[in-house]
Amino acid sequence: MLNEFKDFIAKGNVMDMAVGIIIGAAFTAIVSSLVADLINPFIGLFTGGIDFTNMYFVLSGDVAAGASLEAAREAGAAVFAYGAFVMAIINFLIIAFVVFMLVRSVNKIKAAAEKPEEAAPEAESGPSELDILMEIRDSLAK
Repeated sequence: MLNEFKDFIAKGNVMDMAVGIIIGAAFTAIVSSLVADLINPFIGLFTGGIDFTNMYFVLSGDVAAGASLEAAREAGAAVFAYGAFVMAIINFLIIAFVVFMLVRSVNKIKAAAEKPEEAAPEAESGPSELDILMEIRDSLAK
């Protein structure tokens, strides 16, 4: 059983998947920073300076007016954090678009690599081997 496990781990697909997961985790951190540090300020600009990630409704509990989402959660209130959900959707859309662009690029590179080289134009061919043999036969028959 241990040998089977070693064989399974040694296969290329498992190693590729592990590398993909590690790169994906790092990529998620980059996209999260992109959204939080670069996109959210623009969204706030269009919404009148509102910090979109802190938008929420208090479902139950006492929360001071104007408190941040983090303060409301620390106070133990049940909150409906729709702003955080919207930002998660924006994160997902950005990640999906970037992954789409990467896959598209890889597919184009693969297609270019698999494309057979254009066949060189053939030189004008003379008579076929069969034609030559038939000429020899005919000349011997004379």
